[in-house]
Amino acid sequence: MATATQSPQKGIQMTESALQQIQLLRKQQEKDLCLRVGVRQGGCSGMSYTMDFEDASQITDKDEVYDYDGFKVVCDPKSLLYLYGLVLDYKNAMIGGGFQFTNPNATQTCGCGNSFSA
Repeated sequence: MATATQSPQKGIQMTESALQQIQLLRKQQEKDLCLRVGVRQGGCSGMSYTMDFEDASQITDKDEVYDYDGFKVVCDPKSLLYLYGLVLDYKNAMIGGGFQFTNPNATQTCGCGNSFSA
């Protein structure tokens, strides 16, 4: 497992490779966006991860915001109950590549790694 390069005090951590990939994707949007990470009901194991760019004006007072050198990662409080301590990584591989979630709260994960139960 790759180690997160940011402070362990952050509820959602990112490896250097994940941060680089997200910065690249954000640059393609040609807007200054933040990344919202969360969970929703569904998926093979009960809950699935969500991750999408959004305008910073959508951040609410209840959201947790983590700053990565000026780039904001945002999570709502209900999702954070299931995601606290999550490490977001990115692998550039033909098979099994893409964003990967290492969630210390997951009691079971599906084979694809996109859903879990807690």
